[in-house]
Amino acid sequence: MADHGKLFSAPMVLALLAGTKTQTRRLLTEAQVFATPETKAFTLRGDDLDRALQNASGFRRLDGNGWFWEADAFEWQEPALRTGGMAHIGYAPGDRLWVREAWHAARSLDRTAPRDIPRDADIECAATARGYAEIGLKGKLRASMHMPRWASRLTLPVTEVSVQRLHDITEEDARAEGVVPHPNGGFWVPGFEHPNPDFPYLARPTAREMYAALWDVINGSGAWLANPWVTATSFDVVQRNIDEQEVANG
Repeated sequence: MADHGKLFSAPMVLALLAGTKTQTRRLLTEAQVFATPETKAFTLRGDDLDRALQNASGFRRLDGNGWFWEADAFEWQEPALRTGGMAHIGYAPGDRLWVREAWHAARSLDRTAPRDIPRDADIECAATARGYAEIGLKGKLRASMHMPRWASRLTLPVTEVSVQRLHDITEEDARAEGVVPHPNGGFWVPGFEHPNPDFPYLARPTAREMYAALWDVINGSGAWLANPWVTATSFDVVQRNIDEQEVANG
């Protein structure tokens, strides 16, 4: 079991709190290839990873976050047409994700680095912040990447992981990603703005189409059409700090 701090935007945090988000898809950007008697373990990224996944199929989890798959053979493996790959990828059932989100401390701590903020300080998460704003003492907005583990309020125990193409997402999966019906018809993700300010909100006829639009908003125009490899992670949502959860379970 391993713990991972993961960044979530405010709309996705709201979906976690509402119980509408129980999956997350992340770009597959690296794979740590298993060591062999002849070679040390090494990490594939960029073009090397793309080549190792060329026409890949048959992804099968071996143990933990170790995976096996088949792909086109490398030139030096001719005349073989296909080859097998084994690497550590993503997360594994039993891992825990702790949510890192944008946050505020008191204005009096604006010049204090996140690592130096006392653990007993009052922290407000930006997605639902109210207290400091109401009394005019809200400090600066701090990026989610700077949220300390002790300040996180959401823990996501991983229940299932798969490696797939982005377009493999189903209508049911898209709903599990936080896409919900809009009161006026179609589907949307509350909190995500339409890239064209002339439209009041971003919505699409189906949950899957909405997720495709959302992916482009987050990752840039054309990102959905690229159909990249992703890890699809399912999880439970525990509204408690990861270390508090550990104590409660102990």
